[in-house]
Amino acid sequence: MTTEEKIIKGAEELFFKYGIRSVTMDDIAKHLGMSKKTIYQYYKEKDEIIHKLMQAHIKEDECTFAECMEKADNIVDEVFSMMKNIHEIFNKINPQFIYELQKYYPQTWKLFRDFKEEFILKIVEKSLEKGKKEGHVRPDVNVKILSRLRMEEVELAMNPAAFSPDKFKMLDVQLTLVEHFLYGICTLRGHKLINKYKEITEEE
Repeated sequence: MTTEEKIIKGAEELFFKYGIRSVTMDDIAKHLGMSKKTIYQYYKEKDEIIHKLMQAHIKEDECTFAECMEKADNIVDEVFSMMKNIHEIFNKINPQFIYELQKYYPQTWKLFRDFKEEFILKIVEKSLEKGKKEGHVRPDVNVKILSRLRMEEVELAMNPAAFSPDKFKMLDVQLTLVEHFLYGICTLRGHKLINKYKEITEEE
């Protein structure tokens, strides 16, 4: 791991645990056992670190989602694999990180929105078409409309105005919306498969 990568990794650990605003460059330097001067050789300010961190995560997520789709036996298997990844991601992130990213770092948040529009949307559309051919997704499903609905659900779950962090856990909201979406698009055959996967998941 290069020094640049170590800085990103160290900053990530702090941001995910405490949020962004409360973490300073001094905190990052102390956490890494590194001088602030060294950090400034690579990054001029905290905003730059956050932007680079988001770019790295998007690249990683692209690989993860593509792998889930490639390895899945069917759309239900694919969605449950995605749910497992969502669980792992949101389980280690303080929701404050996401709220602050949206509010104070619009340019960096735009990276996520572009990723959602340009990459995830296409994956969802492809999955729905594949699910129709498998007989697990209803033939009358409007792929273009429901793919966009799914994209809006992802962001809705991160909206504190819709789901107050005092009342809802972001992870629970994300997983509930995914499952609700899956039941809504599937045929009876698909529903049986969902129930089968749910039992497997519960046993695990």
